[in-house]
Amino acid sequence: WSPEMLKGKRVIVTGASTGIGEQMAYHLARMGSHILITARTEAKLQKVVERCLELGAASARYISGTMEDMAFAEHVVKEAETLLGGLDMLILNHIGTSYFGYFNGDVGHVRKLLEINFLSYVAMTTSALPMLKESEGSIVVVSSMAGKVGFPLTVPYSATKFALDGFFSSLRQEFTIQSINVSITLCILGFIDTGKISAECALAVLRAGALRRRELYYRYGSTRIPLLLRDWAADLLDYLVRSRYRLDSLKRN
Repeated sequence: WSPEMLKGKRVIVTGASTGIGEQMAYHLARMGSHILITARTEAKLQKVVERCLELGAASARYISGTMEDMAFAEHVVKEAETLLGGLDMLILNHIGTSYFGYFNGDVGHVRKLLEINFLSYVAMTTSALPMLKESEGSIVVVSSMAGKVGFPLTVPYSATKFALDGFFSSLRQEFTIQSINVSITLCILGFIDTGKISAECALAVLRAGALRRRELYYRYGSTRIPLLLRDWAADLLDYLVRSRYRLDSLKRN
């Protein structure tokens, strides 16, 4: 791995106004990449772009909008073609907001979250694929342990993350069968304080994408060990997961 691997590369980063997405934009800027970032809040994106240019980005632009709108998701990719002349890496990092509590039967909320957290990923990937095939580029999907292990109190969110895992793992298989040289890296993030270590995590995501790794587990101990338990002691893992929560204070359905 070398930062030079991303110098001059044309990269889309979604969910880039805060947190890990913002830090990925800054790392890419230091590496001299061409960056197109997107999120909902225009004022925050403007500040991120200004900082990226200060850090040495080859170019930095933004598009603000909501990923509930599939037309917007596709528009971002089309703008990359217009502004950057192509695409080398698509980093999908955005998420919609959800509640923390017992599933309340709100199917409308599940549908909305699926549109943002899953279907927009599919739409952007589909739109970007011709450019990524041409550049033999990379797709980087930022997900979480909620897409590998069932967690209580986050049912709609977990459903969207499981959908990401299934779609992109299956798509990777099809790429291999069809000899499509586009890598897919699934980044499985554990429970981390994104405020404190988002820069470190962001660099790990970029490194995994640049090296075309199949999956990234961050941090290793909080992700791989639970997955081993899932395979060998599922009931124990379920108990340990439940024990993390103060369930007595939550209102039941």
